[in-house]
Amino acid sequence: MDVIEAIKTRRSIGKVKDDPVPSDCIEKILEAGTYAPNHYRTEPWRFFVITGDSRKKLGAILEEIARIEHTDLEPDEWAKKAEKARNNPLRAPVIIAVGVEPGDKKNVIMKEEYAAVCSAIQNMLLTAHSLGLGAIWRTGAVTYHEKVKDFFGLTPKGEMAGFIYIGYSDLTTKLVKKTGFEDFTVWMN
Repeated sequence: MDVIEAIKTRRSIGKVKDDPVPSDCIEKILEAGTYAPNHYRTEPWRFFVITGDSRKKLGAILEEIARIEHTDLEPDEWAKKAEKARNNPLRAPVIIAVGVEPGDKKNVIMKEEYAAVCSAIQNMLLTAHSLGLGAIWRTGAVTYHEKVKDFFGLTPKGEMAGFIYIGYSDLTTKLVKKTGFEDFTVWMN
């Protein structure tokens, strides 16, 4: 698939089948992430491949966070929130959690490390698309919770950048009309 075609046709796929994803596909996706540009070649990305029962372990952490964060709800709503959080990781057969571990060099800027990891995620999403897989990059407040960071063993300086849910699409995608670049561009001569 041509890179420009991949960029223009990739869509976030939030509904995927339970069919297993071959490990060689996952490895290609991971490798693509490592080709992202990064200042000072710090390679700040950290990838955690979550499949099988490990999704339930992540779900238990997400449930715990939901129970802590939503104590203001009525008991039945509180239980629904917790159950939904627990089941979120079961929405795809593969999740790649992506963390940012900034380099130790004195001149490293955290924003640049985060930008590098976001570039890695985009490479991974495009690669998944080129392999015929559906993927979605999920974030939200829970992503940045200290318990999630601890679950993945990130250092005190480290942060989570999100979760890439991957599987074979269970949706029909449509082309989306995008605002032309002209609306966002100033040519300076």
